[in-house]
Amino acid sequence: MSAVSLRPPAIGLPPMPLLPQVSLPLGELVPRRCRHYFNPHARRPHYKVRSYEFGSSPQLMPLVRAFLNTSAAERDADYRYLFTLLGSELASNALAHSLSGRPFGTFTLRCERRRTGMHLMCTDQGHPDGRTTPDRRREHLTADPSGLDATAESGRGLALVDALATSWGDNGIADHRQVWFFLAYDLTDNPWTTAA
Repeated sequence: MSAVSLRPPAIGLPPMPLLPQVSLPLGELVPRRCRHYFNPHARRPHYKVRSYEFGSSPQLMPLVRAFLNTSAAERDADYRYLFTLLGSELASNALAHSLSGRPFGTFTLRCERRRTGMHLMCTDQGHPDGRTTPDRRREHLTADPSGLDATAESGRGLALVDALATSWGDNGIADHRQVWFFLAYDLTDNPWTTAA
């Protein structure tokens, strides 16, 4: 019996036709039960904790910003903008520096309302090269001191969070990173409002 090749011959095949491009509103990617997470005008009761898992495409960042803005919808415009900016930085870092940014990757944003401010945690899928944290040893993130320099090419995200969040940190575990920040409702002494 002779072996049968399942591969078509490479010569003489017509080129693969181009598939049409389809536009789809990003809201259609959100399950109906969660759509109020992205609509600041939805008539829903207050929440204590809100969590959503996002896919790996940077094209979903408008959804991330809508989620963050809606989470802070009851605050003033400055607070909403700052909360959305800082949360977007955490999401961008998850996409750029973890397995969450690879095909089929995900990251989760978890927003919690507290008495004096809002707490946001971003959980990613770990270091892109599969590096793990040895038992009981933590490797915490640090903000690049030159990250806010106008000529800096990278490191701006955590430097911005470090400069503008009330507090921030991470769990120190490279294979299951959780980065968080807390932003107090009172922005009186925040560099965001005190900058001239």
